[in-house]
Amino acid sequence: MWQENNLIEFKSELNNKLEQEVIAFLNSEKGGDIYLGVDDNGKCIGVDNPDQVQLIVSDRLKNNIEPSCLGLFDVFTLEKNNVTIIKILISRGTEKPYYVKKYGMSPKGCYIRVGSGVQQMDRSMIDTAYASRTRTSLRNIVSPKSDLSFEQLKIYYQEKGLSVNSALLQNLDCYTQNEQFNYVAYLLADNNTLSIKVAKYSGTNKVDLIESEEFGFCSLIKATKSILDKLQVENRTFTKITGAAEREQRDMINKVALREALINAVVHNDYSREITPVVEIYSDRLAITSYGGLVSGLSKKELFQGRSMPRNREIMRIFKDLELVEHLGSGVHRILSAYDKNIFKISDNFFEICFPFEDTPPVTSQVTTQVTTQVTTQVKKLLKVVNGDMNRKDIQQKLKLNNTRYITSKYLLPALEQGYIEMTQPESPNSPTQKYRLTAKGKELKKILEGDNNE
Repeated sequence: MWQENNLIEFKSELNNKLEQEVIAFLNSEKGGDIYLGVDDNGKCIGVDNPDQVQLIVSDRLKNNIEPSCLGLFDVFTLEKNNVTIIKILISRGTEKPYYVKKYGMSPKGCYIRVGSGVQQMDRSMIDTAYASRTRTSLRNIVSPKSDLSFEQLKIYYQEKGLSVNSALLQNLDCYTQNEQFNYVAYLLADNNTLSIKVAKYSGTNKVDLIESEEFGFCSLIKATKSILDKLQVENRTFTKITGAAEREQRDMINKVALREALINAVVHNDYSREITPVVEIYSDRLAITSYGGLVSGLSKKELFQGRSMPRNREIMRIFKDLELVEHLGSGVHRILSAYDKNIFKISDNFFEICFPFEDTPPVTSQVTTQVTTQVTTQVKKLLKVVNGDMNRKDIQQKLKLNNTRYITSKYLLPALEQGYIEMTQPESPNSPTQKYRLTAKGKELKKILEGDNNE
């Protein structure tokens, strides 16, 4: 049953306690989620004018909380029980204590999550939190250069229709408290000394280097986009003749997972040591490694559950502005929808995601075994009815089922996780125009299922 706990808060409507509840999650160990349009019993009653409410929420959190929590929260809509609710996803902050701006760092302004409730922090709790505050955040590190320009960054913001004015750099936390350019500004500047290496080897080890390129010395945004273009070329597509002059194409690595892995490495890398991510391409795999390991306080279990604690909230905020990131924690979820957890290799100092290259296996006894042992009856039924691009309602009608939640949890999600179907808009999983289609793997399995029916 859906109910409030230390990670979940329900609010039937927006009220004047929003900042307190968000601050309580920012000051907690895990962060949490606030749902607007849900009553205390967990019943979804919906929100009127959700687009306007989202804007109000974002504006209040931006202007009424100190230190800045931009990059530490997301606000988006969800459809539940045929009504629209709003989810506010909040990460644990690293610059505690957070507080209501007008009350300052005082018991009246500081709050903490206790169980399913919120309470004021006393003076000793505030002092302890302040003493443990992370002080090596990028906005507190002075830029190695003072003569910086930001034409590339401004172009990217203009392309998204976002405001570009004299206050842009201030709004993006590009200055230290002493009004000097900080390391955030240095990473976003048109010219810097940092680059991300993409190395290519002929074999399965580092003995024979056949290509080495560096992307950088420019805005981190431009470098990231250039590497994404490079990886798109490297992720060359296998072509398989399927009969009747038809060709079936498949990438060596899932495109969405590869993109998310690179962006995850760029956003969460620890730049305080001036170490950048590395991409290494071997004959059998592609590895993306970032420096810094897991953020302190985040466990592997929580990472795989989709909780996010941005190491660099300033970079996270900018990548979200430019739609390179959708929601906090969404990247890992998308990777895990296509791959197993064992592709993640995490140590104290490094975070690596290693993608094995796909082979082009024909339909074999191994696939047949999967049909009988690993695939649920619900997924088999789903594959039989999917034909072309279909939205959820079309699939629901074909299956002759009415419970949307049941179809999502028992049919769609397992089929997505096992790679039998895919979204037509994987970058926007909650889009109202989202559709689903069979993957190559799903088509092979459907043939087997249809063959079984004909026997």
